[in-house]
Amino acid sequence: MRIAVTGTHGTGKTTLIGDFVAAHPGYESVPEPYWLLDQRDMPFADGPTAADLEQQLDQSCRLILEHAGERDVVFDRCPLDFLAYLDVVSADEGFEWLPQGSLLGRIARALATLDLVVFVPLLQRDEIEVPIEYPKLRARVDRRLKAMLRQDDLGLLQDGPRILEVSGSRAGRVAQIAEALGEA
Repeated sequence: MRIAVTGTHGTGKTTLIGDFVAAHPGYESVPEPYWLLDQRDMPFADGPTAADLEQQLDQSCRLILEHAGERDVVFDRCPLDFLAYLDVVSADEGFEWLPQGSLLGRIARALATLDLVVFVPLLQRDEIEVPIEYPKLRARVDRRLKAMLRQDDLGLLQDGPRILEVSGSRAGRVAQIAEALGEA
């Protein structure tokens, strides 16, 4: 099963992936694009920018497509994350960012290789006990992701993966994924 975990920053995506892989050791986890680009010394601006997010979107598509033949892999983020961030950040930068042409096709191909997208929404009572950077951006991206996932307003999910929205405790979230995978 090919899974991507999506959500705004600070919702517990990476923690969920770690918990899931610990309970399902046959799965490989793929780190989020930001960290992989950072390891390659890609310079990032101080704060989110459309240019940096475009790089992460490209890396996300590349990672998913490079692992297309592999089973039992979990991706930390997917193109949907970056589309939501780009929508919000580009508006703050004064323009509307829309994927077009070959990029739109590449995003659709990457999403079509996934079996399941696990969405970790922002909760009313925040579970993160440390201050989160860019709280307004976080809330706006969460709202945008909800619209993208629940209404498929970009038309990218009709032939793509199933969407599973998880909530509850750490163990409960892992159990929800296991149930979606058909495990008893």
